[in-house]
Amino acid sequence: MRCYCKSSLVCLSVFALLIAAGCGGDDEGDDPAASIKGGASSGSSSDVGSSSKPSAPVDPLRPVVLIDTSYGEITVRLDAKLAPLTVDNFLSYVKDGHYDQTIFHDVFKGQGIVGGGYTEDRKEKKTLGTVRNEADNGLKNNRGTIAMARSPDAIDSATCQFFFNLADNPVLDHKDRNLGGYGYCVFGKVVDGLDVVDKIGKVEVHQVDPFDQFPVETVLIKSIRCIR
Repeated sequence: MRCYCKSSLVCLSVFALLIAAGCGGDDEGDDPAASIKGGASSGSSSDVGSSSKPSAPVDPLRPVVLIDTSYGEITVRLDAKLAPLTVDNFLSYVKDGHYDQTIFHDVFKGQGIVGGGYTEDRKEKKTLGTVRNEADNGLKNNRGTIAMARSPDAIDSATCQFFFNLADNPVLDHKDRNLGGYGYCVFGKVVDGLDVVDKIGKVEVHQVDPFDQFPVETVLIKSIRCIR
C-alpha cells in the first residue's frame, strides 16, 4: 500500500499516513487474531540503546545488528524485551538475507527514512506474514530509533519494512487501542552511525511511481547482519 502525498514538506500529523508497508503482505485488519504472530507486550518504557558501542557480555534480549549501506554503517541495538515479536520477525528477515541489496525507498526530510522492502530496480520483495503490532510497549518514536512500517489502514500489518526516526515523532507513538491512535512499533535504537542515518535523510528525492520521496541517487542496503 502506498500513500500519495506529493510534498516533501510533510507535517508530522500526516507523516504517519506516509509510512505505508506495501511490502507484499495483505492488510489483516486491526484484530490481533488476524496476524500470524501473537502474544502480550510489556507496557513499561525503557531506554533501547546508548551512545556507546555494544560490548561483551551482551544481553540476549538486546541483540545488535550491523546495517551496511552505500552511505556507511549503522549499528542498531534491538530491544527483544519490550518488542519480542517484532525483533524475532526482523531477525528472521536478517537471517534469510532478505535485506541484502534492498534500498531506502522513501526519505522524508527531517522526519524519517523507510527501507527494507524493495530492490534497487524497485521490485517488491516477497515477505512472511504480518506481525502483531507492539507499539503499546512504552517505547517512543524518538530520534535515532528504528520502528516498523505498516499500513495506516491496519494495526497489525507490518511485515519487513522499517524506518529510522530522524527526529522525535510523537505522532507515531501509541496513544490508544483504536486504529488512529495505535502507533508504530519501536524495536531498537541506533548506537553507532547516526551520522549515516542523517546523511541518508538529506539526500535529494523525487517522485517515481509508486514512491513519493524516492532518492535520486540509490541508497543501498548492502546487508544486515547480527553481530552480537
